[in-house]
Amino acid sequence: MLIRRDPDVLSAFLEDAAHFPGGHAAGIALPSSESEVADVLRSASAVLPIGAQSSLTGGATPMGEVLLGTSRLNRILEIGSDWARVQAGVTLADLDAALRAAGKYYPPAPTFTGAFVGGTVATNAAGAATFKYGTTRDWVRAMTVVLASGDARRIERGGAKASSLVPVPTYRMPAVPKNSAGYFAAAGMDLIDLFIGSEGTLGVITEVTLRVLPRRPALCHAFVTFADRSAALAFVAGLRRASHAVAVSAIEHMDARCLSILREDGVDRQLGVPIPDDSAIALLVTLELPAGTDAEQAFDEIGRAHDGSPPDTPLVRLCRMLDEAGVLERVEIAVPGDSARAEQLLAVREAVPASVNARVGRTKHAIDPRIAKTAADMVVPFDRVGELMSMYDEEFARRRLDAAVWGHISDGNLHPNVLPRSYSDVESGKDAIMTFGRAVIAMGGSPLAEHGVGRNPVKQALLGELYGDRGVAEMRAVKETLDPDYKLAPGVLFPRR
Repeated sequence: MLIRRDPDVLSAFLEDAAHFPGGHAAGIALPSSESEVADVLRSASAVLPIGAQSSLTGGATPMGEVLLGTSRLNRILEIGSDWARVQAGVTLADLDAALRAAGKYYPPAPTFTGAFVGGTVATNAAGAATFKYGTTRDWVRAMTVVLASGDARRIERGGAKASSLVPVPTYRMPAVPKNSAGYFAAAGMDLIDLFIGSEGTLGVITEVTLRVLPRRPALCHAFVTFADRSAALAFVAGLRRASHAVAVSAIEHMDARCLSILREDGVDRQLGVPIPDDSAIALLVTLELPAGTDAEQAFDEIGRAHDGSPPDTPLVRLCRMLDEAGVLERVEIAVPGDSARAEQLLAVREAVPASVNARVGRTKHAIDPRIAKTAADMVVPFDRVGELMSMYDEEFARRRLDAAVWGHISDGNLHPNVLPRSYSDVESGKDAIMTFGRAVIAMGGSPLAEHGVGRNPVKQALLGELYGDRGVAEMRAVKETLDPDYKLAPGVLFPRR
């Protein structure tokens, strides 16, 4: 298997979406088969598996390893009645297109559709629809993984226990919808769950069989701004309680700083999505309406929502809840079939992290190369979300840090991001994140919700806060059982020996 070592080739692969500094690689291999993956693992002393390099933790930034890219493992192998078998380098966008053509749907995908399926499995990715559908883990039926030795193993859910291969850690994971914090651990756990979320440290995933929905729902998106954050939180709480009746699958939020960034960059004007100046928070609500619901039917229901006897449908119920909250006139909606408007509303949400990451990158290159993405990914029980938001506000204000917060509010999962103006802001932001993490753990949450741990030293420290030294030592025992030489992704999850 050819390993490219040309600096001009490698330069495109030395940084992931976290702008983690210091990336350098010994070479890159782009295998197109399981056997070629095995060849790379047998010949190299240190290997970092990568997908789309959309990691927000530095986990896909090389530190001297040979990169093993999965972009050529990009075939959709087979689609069944309620499953799809794909190679690891298939993008979520390509998977969705193939499933759409078959009338099927894979719901737990994260918001970045350029991510590779293998990467989402390796990080147990989650996203907006976790509220209804859970994380990637809940949708993986089988996989093929190549171990550090080069040996390939086909693993099916229910086929073997993890304890048949490794000593299963004894720490207890927090009871929240998302927890991407090192190795999964539970009594009697399935072997497949050991590799899901292991961040490429235990094996290279080459193929995955995913569960899919046999019928694709009709999606409806509503973007709504609130002038008062407490009113928005009350509205979200009401939607959560009525989620079945209103057919809610996801609720995302963007705080006031996010909205000001969108206005600064002209995103609101480019996409035709007005953001009133008094907006304190915006929500993006996704409904899953019955398959076959079209724009004409949706607009008819919206128009009849205030009739004396309107139809009792999820869309009518949503309109009434918006009216009761006093925000019906602040809503932008994309009904089923209006893909252009749906893309605009979703693009508003995606523009927030893209704009923040771009600002971090520009500051890094213009001010100080040590500047890196300084952000957290924390989840708490929903009844503590307001408390967490207030803590973010107060701590950032006390430190005089510019910060934006967005996330999957229906899960209680919030992403605070520092917008550093100097390296001292990065250092202060790291301290703030440690403060947040300890508080989140005390609330019964996880300071590592869906992005994983990667190389980020703050996230690695939070992993220690969550499970303690003993828990991290138990993870190392798992690693050393399968990869005693620390060949795979050395420095990811915990520091190198």
